[in-house]
Amino acid sequence: MAEPLKNRFGPQVPTRIAAMVTAAHPSFPTRAFVRDALAGYEPLDLMARARHIATALHAHLPAAFPEAADVLVRSLGPPLSGTTSNGMAPFLYLPHVFFVADHGLEHFEDAMRAQYELTQRFTAEFSIRAYLERYPQATLARLREWAADPSEHVRRLVSEGTRPRLPRARRLRQFQLDPRPVIELLELLKDDRGLYVRRSVANNLNDIGKDHPEILFATARRWLEGADANRRWIVTHALRSSVKRGEAGALEVMGYGAAPKVELRAISITPRVARVGASITVAFEIANASRRHQDILVDFRVHFVKAGGRSRPKTFKMSRFTLEAGQSARLSRKVSLAEMTTRKHYPGRHLVEALVNGRPMPLGEFRIAG
Repeated sequence: MAEPLKNRFGPQVPTRIAAMVTAAHPSFPTRAFVRDALAGYEPLDLMARARHIATALHAHLPAAFPEAADVLVRSLGPPLSGTTSNGMAPFLYLPHVFFVADHGLEHFEDAMRAQYELTQRFTAEFSIRAYLERYPQATLARLREWAADPSEHVRRLVSEGTRPRLPRARRLRQFQLDPRPVIELLELLKDDRGLYVRRSVANNLNDIGKDHPEILFATARRWLEGADANRRWIVTHALRSSVKRGEAGALEVMGYGAAPKVELRAISITPRVARVGASITVAFEIANASRRHQDILVDFRVHFVKAGGRSRPKTFKMSRFTLEAGQSARLSRKVSLAEMTTRKHYPGRHLVEALVNGRPMPLGEFRIAG
């Protein structure tokens, strides 16, 4: 099992923050801050630890937010030089982000300046949401300006901070109801030169599609007109959840809308009886039963038994290809039955089916022994 993230955000974090703040503001009460930050620190998870440090910062920084924000900004290290291989290091600034979210709402310009600097060293996606809720028009206007910023990190904030369903953050209900202001921002970024930004754009569109699939499909169709490879990648990535759900609109956009004329042969699921912790392998041959070539998208779905005996389907990606008339392809995929934080396994009968252009086709079953 993976090590909890909180273990990499240990007691050394408040000490480092104290040293950085003291260098920028020599009267900062280092010992009192570290004492308060570490009181009750051990049992907290990552996000709670960061919020706890933010509370200690508020207790010991200057009382006026503009002055406190200025101290924090002057205490920051250099901006990130890249978008990969930064590990947990940028999380040092997660408490700063929470501080701005919780205490800067009455000081829009000072908070925007702080977030502009913070997002170039970590991300301000968690804090900007409070300003989108309090000052939607002013914050959206600022984000429109930042969409053309030279910094890839600032441009990414425009798309990542407006995600309606950003993981580990509260949802932006106003954009779940009406995502059009977000779409306007994404239009400015759909041809961004940075993959870091384009991936965020795709994830935002994927979020929007969970509440408004018709807006996702319409946007995808529009963006595919005259699209280069980078924009096509955004569309494909944005549609991934809809494709896994077999939504007809997504399959049509991707070119897999037609019902396939195929046959499944030589199906094997081995072993037929397995135990938790083992794995099963699903394999089959798919043959073109048409006289014309067909574009084929194949996934497969396992209906995992849950507690209480009910089942819930999970879709696994497999392959996409073109089958000429009379042509066939052999596919296989191994599925782990190891216990995971996201999936527990229970004894019982598990149905397996292929999804060919979104249409379910039965493959058989396997059992998990009790």
